[in-house]
Amino acid sequence: MKFKQKIFHSLTLTLVFLLAACSTGAQEEQHTAMNHEENGHMNHSSSGEVPKGLKEAETPAFKVGSKAIMNTDHMEGMNGAEATIVGAFDTTVYAISYTPTTGGEQVENHKWIVHEEIKGAKEEPYEPGDKVAVEADHMEGMEGAEATIDSAEQTTVYMVDYSASTDGELVKNHKWVTESELSAR
Repeated sequence: MKFKQKIFHSLTLTLVFLLAACSTGAQEEQHTAMNHEENGHMNHSSSGEVPKGLKEAETPAFKVGSKAIMNTDHMEGMNGAEATIVGAFDTTVYAISYTPTTGGEQVENHKWIVHEEIKGAKEEPYEPGDKVAVEADHMEGMEGAEATIDSAEQTTVYMVDYSASTDGELVKNHKWVTESELSAR
């Protein structure tokens, strides 16, 4: 009988240690993800202020006040979420790679900044491989960073309000979603 009790206690202790180890790892992963969201940088909402020189679109596919479905995953909770269009602008958008001014790892293929968010932007659009200074502050450490243009596209970009599909968080004045990343609802 004592032998069975010892085995039972040993198994119980082993199970407790295993569960504690799994729980700690999951909590650390969750904590890391939350820190990335809070410190990492993406400013989900913005003031709605647009850069100087950014021109409103004359004939956008999605009019201000209309609703559309987002088909992109720049941020968790975007893909499939319903968006309300709060601004539509014709410009060149860029995907960029840069090292944050606050330190940390290089950010690859960040989507999107607009031409008017480049410091001292020339009139003509930039091309992949060009180096630019960023004035946008969509992410912590982005403003003032030197970036490499990964891609450039002349299109209509939208500022949108939406509720994240993951947690229902209301995001206001999110910058930017391209026309090809939206579909009619």
